[in-house]
Amino acid sequence: MVVFPLSFPYNKLKRRINAKGGQWLVKEEQLIAEVLYGEETADRSRYALYENGTYMVISKFAYLIGVPFHIFENEHEPPKMEWYEALEKDKNARIIRNLCMLRTAFERNYRNIYQAMRYDLKGIASMPEYIPRECIDQLSADGLSIYRANAQPIQYIIDINSHIANRINNCKNLFPIWLNWSYIRQLFIMPGGTTEKGAKGAAADYYAHKEIYPYQVYMNWSAPSNVGNILYNDKKFVRLLYEHHEDYFTDMSKVTDAGLIAKNGIYDFLERSSRTAVVVDCENADPYKLYATLNNLDQAALLGKISKIILYDDVHTTTAWKILEKFTQIPIEHNLIERIKENKSLVDIRLTTGTCREFFQNDTDSFILASSDSDYWGLISAMPEAHFLVLVESDKCGPDIKRAMIDAGITYCYMDDFCTGNSDEIRIQSVLNEVRKSLDEAVHFNIQELFQEAIRRTRAELSTGEQAQFYDRYLRPMRLNVDKEGNVEVLLGPL
Repeated sequence: MVVFPLSFPYNKLKRRINAKGGQWLVKEEQLIAEVLYGEETADRSRYALYENGTYMVISKFAYLIGVPFHIFENEHEPPKMEWYEALEKDKNARIIRNLCMLRTAFERNYRNIYQAMRYDLKGIASMPEYIPRECIDQLSADGLSIYRANAQPIQYIIDINSHIANRINNCKNLFPIWLNWSYIRQLFIMPGGTTEKGAKGAAADYYAHKEIYPYQVYMNWSAPSNVGNILYNDKKFVRLLYEHHEDYFTDMSKVTDAGLIAKNGIYDFLERSSRTAVVVDCENADPYKLYATLNNLDQAALLGKISKIILYDDVHTTTAWKILEKFTQIPIEHNLIERIKENKSLVDIRLTTGTCREFFQNDTDSFILASSDSDYWGLISAMPEAHFLVLVESDKCGPDIKRAMIDAGITYCYMDDFCTGNSDEIRIQSVLNEVRKSLDEAVHFNIQELFQEAIRRTRAELSTGEQAQFYDRYLRPMRLNVDKEGNVEVLLGPL
């Protein structure tokens, strides 16, 4: 990520590059950090393993596993209040959270609860100092009662474990598809927790290593104590979770977001502009990365300055560009550029002329150009009166154009650095649209017509009433069966 703050010392950066032999021998962000903060401080930050991690996954998990409300209220703690408020509206999430909070309460206060039940004949609703009454009431309101007559604490723990195991899959859709759900699910399942022996064994392990459990909330976790808070951020949590299963999480873009330097550089650029347009070369930009960039910036800052997004598209690009407007509040102008010659795209020339028209006719003084094509350096260098910020992809932008932008004091920014983990909806919708389109083209029939043709061929004499019952019993309940290889067959008959 190379986004320069308002008063960035460009000459100092150039000297730094020249001191390293004129080459990008280290990552650009390391050079920026050395210029801004000094080499020693920047060198330490380079090894910050979990730097710029996101908080979506750990916030959702923390809510479900029963991390106390005051942790979410504390702005200095990782779990975020916005996710607490969102999940509070989900009945399935509330049930799991309240069950997990009760389980932790029983584990922490087992001896006190046991004595109160045995010697004082108290029920679970009459000892709020040990068992949170609000959890019991909320579960009852959501249709789940956990009361048992003459039950001991261990029996309550077994019942709670059974409820969690039976209901945790109801929360699967709360987590993104790129995360292995089976790894998450296992954290909620107490080993052997539906038997007295297993529940006591898990409790003994919890007591012996309570300090390694985040916020001392029970979960099925047995990591070494030296890893610290596993709910520090998504980057740390997902990495350790996969390692716990002898697996490796590879796509760190899902759990890493651009840092404050990068985002503040973009905000500074917008603040200095009077009117900004985003111009997109759809042949040389990724729609999912562009959406992730926009999605992870302050929407108020974008809507206050960006007048529109102008897409210059070609017939051979991804169809995802067609649905981008459904995922942003910024107005979108979609230009599909027809080709005169099949082997020659006109996107670059149309984008160039369109940008000039925006500048001279529509009083747009600043442009965010989304493209990794170095040909647009001609446009940028020919319009010194306009302000440019360039969004590029790291593997498509060469060192020469980066040096040219550095020398000219042009801000550029890697779209790859913005978190893609919270931007799945556009990918999912794009794929679903194409699947629906292909299904419409491949499969289209009228079952009533097929039914009448079958009667004619078999010469089966069915009365009107018999046909109606046959249709309702055997044809209306038809369904699709998909095997492991993806082969599809139509099943007829009663469910």
